[in-house]
Amino acid sequence: MKTLLSRVLLLVFATTLVAAQSAPDQPSPSNQPNFLEGVKSTMEKYLGRPYVWGASGIKSFDCSGFVWRVLYENGILMKRTTARKLYMMLPAVPKEEQWKFGSLICFDDLTHVGVVDSPDGFYHSQVIYGTERSQITPFWRRKIYGFRRLPSTP
Repeated sequence: MKTLLSRVLLLVFATTLVAAQSAPDQPSPSNQPNFLEGVKSTMEKYLGRPYVWGASGIKSFDCSGFVWRVLYENGILMKRTTARKLYMMLPAVPKEEQWKFGSLICFDDLTHVGVVDSPDGFYHSQVIYGTERSQITPFWRRKIYGFRRLPSTP
């Protein structure tokens, strides 16, 4: 009797899951906005917010909290972490792709992190100015530790 009940429940669950995945009001993958477009839009939405150590939005951010919030709002669910841990857990970016939009850029012996916008600039949250897009100046260039690839949606 338990085996029959287990099979019925499994069948009901599977049918419900298939129905939910094929519901007409669910956007198809081809209709979903591009992940990187969403990342850029989210970063720009939060520009000008003040820096607060340990904050992850929506009113204030530290550097890793800013990256976490951007990923979270674009469907990447991961534990809130530090710049160092982001660097350690994410894959390296090939040298030829380091300056492409969406690469994480780490500075200061892994105490600061941002997101590359282009070879000329990056988004981040810094103590003095809060969330902003900064130019890659000689000041920032000499502090670069390395690059990591952003996780993307499945």
